[in-house]
Parts: sequence; C-alpha cells; structure tokens
Amino acid sequence: MTATMVADDPVSQIGPIRIAVLSEAQGVQRVHAMIEASGERIVAFCNAHSVNLARKDPALRDAYARALVLNDGIGLDIARKWLEGAAFPANLAGSDFVTRLLRDRRAPLKLYLLGSKPGVAKAAAAGLSAIVPQHRVVGVQDGYFAPSQTDAVVSDIVRCEPDIVLVGMGQPRQEIWAARHAAQTGALVICVGAYLDFVAGVFPRAPKVLRALRVEWLYRLALEPRRLFSRYVIGNPKFLLGILRDRSKSRIKQSS
Repeated sequence: MTATMVADDPVSQIGPIRIAVLSEAQGVQRVHAMIEASGERIVAFCNAHSVNLARKDPALRDAYARALVLNDGIGLDIARKWLEGAAFPANLAGSDFVTRLLRDRRAPLKLYLLGSKPGVAKAAAAGLSAIVPQHRVVGVQDGYFAPSQTDAVVSDIVRCEPDIVLVGMGQPRQEIWAARHAAQTGALVICVGAYLDFVAGVFPRAPKVLRALRVEWLYRLALEPRRLFSRYVIGNPKFLLGILRDRSKSRIKQSS
C-alpha cells in the first residue's frame, strides 16, 4: 500500500497506475483528512496522458505509487469499463476538484503556489483570494527554476509553513518533484497541472456544457493545437490500444 493510500481505499489498476475509486464527496473527505496528517502526503491526478507517460517513465510510476491518485477524464472511465465493467463513481478532474476541496474547507488554510510561468502564481493568488477568501496564500514561486535552485525553493516553502502546496509544473515534472520533496515541505502536496493558469486567467476553462459532455480536452486542443496535438490526437488512441492489450493479457492470464 502506498504512503498516502490507506488499506481500505478501493482502487483500480489502469496501466501501471493504481487509482482510488471514490465519489467526489469521498475524495474531498479523504484529502481533508490528509491535511490533518503528517509525513509525506501527495495527491495526484491521472488521465489518459498520465498513463501513457507512466508506461515508459519509471520515475513517474514511482511518484504515482507514493500518492493518492484520483481519476481525471473520460478516458479513465472507458478504461475501467473495459477492464472491470464499471466506470469511476465521478470524474475528479483536478481543476474542479481542487476548487471544491478549498471551498468546502471552512477552517482557514495556508497555501503555497508553485509552478507556471513567472507572474502566474502571483496572479493565481489574487484569483484564489476571490474564490476562497477564507484561505491565505503565504508564498508563490514560478516553475521556471533550475535544478540547482531546488533546495532554495524547498527552504522557502518550509519557511512559509503552508498547509498545502499546489504544484503546477506539468507532467511528469510535478509528480516527480512531489515524490522527491513532499516530505521535506511538511505540507500536503497536490499536483494540479494547469490549475494555476486557469485561476490566474491565463487560459480560459472550457464552457460548462463541454465539461459536462467530458470533452474539455477538445477545447484545450483548439486553444493550443501545436502543444497538445501529440497528447490528444496521437496519445488518446495510443492509450486505448494499451488498455486493450492490458485486457487481453489479463484474460490470457486468467484462462491459463
């Protein structure tokens, strides 16, 4: 069992990643409990792209193995239906889940924002003060720091004494960073992808109707076709083929 999974967490194995099977309310409750805990605590989100990356990256696989992993996206539902006959109870998309997590937490929290381009984390801090005014951002740091500056970044986080560090540095960097440094920070570390960009207003979220239809990825592809073409147009079929291979191997193993 992982450092931040507990024995009674129901899980699904999607590719090389173990993903918690939780409703949104259960997920929020689970992470709220992690805020009060101590030691290494990591929350990460898994989508189809995550599985593709983890199949070929041992460091990312290790990082996911040390986290509470929540499902994000319709691809994971398709995979679980093919492998286990049922979808996940809810789509725990990181950008929506983190906002609900913070809104539902009435007791004040101290937040540290790490990631995105210079200036974005500061703008995200202003955005969060409007969304969740009961919480306070105690420190910000962009994600464009050299490896030699990592110790200084960790020291700044420790100095600020946050309850939660929101890390938005893209995959696989954010998960690997969390696995290496979460214990040092003394905080719960949540890997949030583009969340800081959304809160800062750098990128707009997809309209609610597209999110309800589970095709937000198409909206993001339209906004950033050059960067996201490989991830979605090539990556999504690759993900589905990988799941089909996993299912075939599982059936062969069961019949032998």
